[in-house]
Amino acid sequence: MKTNTPILSLASLATMVLLSACVAADGGAAGGDEARLAVRGDVRSALRPASDIAWTPCGTIGGECATIRVPVDWAHPQGETFELAIGRLLALDPENRIGTLFLNPGGPGGSGIDSFILNNKIFANSALRKRFDLVSWDPRGVGRSQAIVCSTELVKQVPWSYPRTQAEYDELVALNRKLGEDCRARSGPVFDHVDTLSTVRDMDAIRAGLGEEQLSYYGVSYGTQIGQQYAEEFPERIRAMVLDSNIDHSITSDFRYLQTNTNDLETSFRAFADWCERAPACKLYGRDVVSVWDSLYQKALAGTLINPTTGELVSVEGLRGVLHNGMYNLGGRLLKAAERLWSLDTGTPGTLPSPPPLPPEEEAVTPYAYQTILCQDWKFPTRSFRELDAYRHALEVMYPHAQMTLLWGDIPGCYGFPVKANNPQRRLSAPDAPPILMLTARHDIATPYDWNITAHRQLETSVLLHHDGIGHRQYGRPCVTEHVEQYLTTLVTPPRNTHCAADWGSAAFDASVDDLSLPSIRSPRFRD
Repeated sequence: MKTNTPILSLASLATMVLLSACVAADGGAAGGDEARLAVRGDVRSALRPASDIAWTPCGTIGGECATIRVPVDWAHPQGETFELAIGRLLALDPENRIGTLFLNPGGPGGSGIDSFILNNKIFANSALRKRFDLVSWDPRGVGRSQAIVCSTELVKQVPWSYPRTQAEYDELVALNRKLGEDCRARSGPVFDHVDTLSTVRDMDAIRAGLGEEQLSYYGVSYGTQIGQQYAEEFPERIRAMVLDSNIDHSITSDFRYLQTNTNDLETSFRAFADWCERAPACKLYGRDVVSVWDSLYQKALAGTLINPTTGELVSVEGLRGVLHNGMYNLGGRLLKAAERLWSLDTGTPGTLPSPPPLPPEEEAVTPYAYQTILCQDWKFPTRSFRELDAYRHALEVMYPHAQMTLLWGDIPGCYGFPVKANNPQRRLSAPDAPPILMLTARHDIATPYDWNITAHRQLETSVLLHHDGIGHRQYGRPCVTEHVEQYLTTLVTPPRNTHCAADWGSAAFDASVDDLSLPSIRSPRFRD
């Protein structure tokens, strides 16, 4: 696809990277288990100076962009290749430069170049910005790296409301199949090879192309799965690694997947309600916030909840979206969530979030990487509406206020979608990795606390830093940031079982804070 970011040919470098990283010990092409051994092979013979990459300026904050070529299918490294877009910001204090810090913003489907190279997601006064070359990339299937695109007309048909009947469920499965076939036809062969393990191998190819013996890494949300699997595949190539708000890629129960997410939405809401009732800054200060929510929910369920600003009905999913977005990342959104609930409760016009605008009709295609990547990483065994609806009923009993996570769409989103799970769930194990710092909140609606605990227990060399509050993405909170930057610069981890107090201070509500990503309330199919 044509983009505004410079795309440069690096054929000679790419050949060296591919041959060194992909040829098996006997010199033949690799496949299956042999492919894994081949990719893990020694690439040091191919390390070349970073100056061999023809960087070109991009953006307005000193970024540089380029591409390298990687295989479409890492099991067949001699086959078709594509251009993987990469970017970097050089260390602001080169005399005290430590090395290269790779960054991933999550998703799946987040652009690393947009987040970290074209924007100041790592602030200039940060020790990380000063002492590391920051490197990020658009993962395969995303942005400038052979983006997965689908018919805009079909994307507009994707429902964001829960299927209430067998007929609606059947329509969803049929649409998924039609949509996936359209995406494959428009996106080319990379469509079937966007699983996380392939992205992990791409990241190591970038490392080799930069001439780095080892890398440091920070990944948030879905980016933690990239880091976890990199630690399994290439533990000796890690200097330091921070995994913020962790995916548990060992979950094989669909109900467990839904239950853990719904649990943290419920506990996040209860923590928020308790704080709001006691905090003068909160619009519902002094009110029984739980009762306010329950009343609004019953009205939405009955089809009588009105947006006082527009006069339109507010659906159950729209009301949950107010709560979900407020609990997701703090920034100014928690206070805004309270204001929106107050507006609905009192009938006073205010600002309610609207579904994000759909692509204009004249744009024939829409980027749609999330579902394609998710369905290649997860096998969801539920295959009937009766099963799915039984989960919903059970969750509504267990969690009377949250009812069900907005991420319910992950599971039926893969029903009928025509891809193979190339990288299905399994336990994490990386006993040879160096000490890795993991970050968790006590209440996280996108990567629940239980996911972080499980991933920590499976990753043998990890240290878990706790933030005793709510929200997704922990780096950026003062206490957490101090520990993260100390570890990345000195390799000293916090003592085990270190806790940072819940961040309810004014800094947590700075409306100028721009989160790495925000989930859409139109479609639940977006984690980060």
